[in-house]
Amino acid sequence: MALQSGEKLPMFIGHIWSKQKSRWTLLGLRLLAFLAAAAATLVMVLNKQTKTFVVATIGTTPVNLTLTAKFHHTPAFVFFAIANGLVSIHNLVMIMMDLLGSKFDYKGFQFPMIASLDMLNLALVSGGANAAAFMAELGKNGNSHARWDKICDKFGPYCDRGAGALIASFLALALMLLISFLSILNHKLVNSSSHNSHNNIIALPN
Repeated sequence: MALQSGEKLPMFIGHIWSKQKSRWTLLGLRLLAFLAAAAATLVMVLNKQTKTFVVATIGTTPVNLTLTAKFHHTPAFVFFAIANGLVSIHNLVMIMMDLLGSKFDYKGFQFPMIASLDMLNLALVSGGANAAAFMAELGKNGNSHARWDKICDKFGPYCDRGAGALIASFLALALMLLISFLSILNHKLVNSSSHNSHNNIIALPN
């Protein structure tokens, strides 16, 4: 079948341009997701506050108690840090694969593998962010039914930094949702393009 320059050639060029534009958009989103997840991890891991309380007074001498709030005292925050750390590593690896992927032969498994890993990391960051958000709400407001006292009135800076980590993590979650959608869309576009290339033989007129 001969290619009609007035019809199919602009469509072919448009497809290539759209593919390149989609690739750079995805790379930009991955970079933002990497930065957001890495920021959430670092802020949570480095979050610590030490405070001294007066628990009693003997005569005129106060009895002090020094407490330190750290992220690893709460398993949900540990899971949060691990989840966001893995998501940041995932996006960094995906960026490197995209930039250096032309040197490797994935034998058609690249797009399904990337789409699956994106969905896996989306679920991972979602679980970490929601688990940490539950504990953060408990720390801020307590639970009168379980008789758990709130701590954010005593460890304000610690809770503020934790809130910042949560914001960064939910931003990473939103970006991963968009990345997963675009990964699946790219996979379908590549399959469609591959299918069409087998059904059409392009011959330029002399």
